[in-house]
Amino acid sequence: MRDVLEQKLQRFEELEKLLVDPDVLVNSARLTAVAREHGSLARLATKYRRFKQLNAQIKETRELIEGHDAEMRELAEGELPELKERREELWNELLDMTIGGEDANRTSCVMEIRAGTGGEEAALFARDLYEMYKHYAEAQRWKVEILDLNPTELGGFKEITLGLEGEGVYRQLQFESGGHRVQRVPETEAKGRIHTSAATVAVMAEPEDVEIDLKPDDYRKDIFHASGPGGQHVNKTASAIRLTHFETGIVVQCQDEKSQHKNLAKALRVLKSRLYDRRQEEEHAKRSQERKTKIGSGDRSQRIRTYNFPENRLTDHRIGLTLYKLDSILAGNLEPVIEGLLEYERQELRDAFGKIE
Repeated sequence: MRDVLEQKLQRFEELEKLLVDPDVLVNSARLTAVAREHGSLARLATKYRRFKQLNAQIKETRELIEGHDAEMRELAEGELPELKERREELWNELLDMTIGGEDANRTSCVMEIRAGTGGEEAALFARDLYEMYKHYAEAQRWKVEILDLNPTELGGFKEITLGLEGEGVYRQLQFESGGHRVQRVPETEAKGRIHTSAATVAVMAEPEDVEIDLKPDDYRKDIFHASGPGGQHVNKTASAIRLTHFETGIVVQCQDEKSQHKNLAKALRVLKSRLYDRRQEEEHAKRSQERKTKIGSGDRSQRIRTYNFPENRLTDHRIGLTLYKLDSILAGNLEPVIEGLLEYERQELRDAFGKIE
């Protein structure tokens, strides 16, 4: 981690110099790119620079304590605990900002929720998950946008794709990817038997346009009539968009808007996010020695959580967290779950990187 932070600080300082370079200032495109990269690194780099300054101060203070000047020694002994406390706080903030790797500080992401096994009950559960994340996002004051929606006749969702934007959005939602299982008595169940069904969630960091070079020649665009549950047409104009990426075979479609242009823009956002997500997965696979944790593996086939309605219980199987307030969590009060996951990852990072000296 220290090597990564050093590299980011070095790059940030290079960008600081470029921002006052006359050759860069006269090139608007270059200046925009430099300013964007500088802005994306600013919070992390400035915190790490302050952390290094505190380390230097602590070293100097310890030297004074070991010195022969009694008055300076007394002053230094009084100052050292506060300096160490401030350094510990900064270190924890740096850990938080690196949870999630390169994408930790993304301010936008794409979330896909899909009904799994369980038919209509799974589709209703997918809707419940959407409502849970929507309420949580609203409490965080994030922007939520439906990019695509495939509803069922009973009000469930076969799948729904969301765009979320706001401070900390990816860092807080990144560990939601995986299989979510529900155990409850469906409304249509006359004998009161508990059914088990499932849905999957995928959370993907949304890249900047410059990070994914996507040209019209890279994909096929199909235009068709949007349709609702039961095959009913949502509108009479051909406005729905389906994109097929030639190289990877990834297919995305958007039909939620009546405007073909808006559906195309949304479909491109989802396609770029999927391409970026695939690229990140491939890079992680190449670095086989990379540290992997229970919650950070990104294995979307893994069953990560159970929602048990009869017991009002939520269990996250990765960290052994069980809470008996499922009703509150489904209402959007996800903080205990998300904070539990983040704290687990913080501790994993502390163990991996050792002392902060």
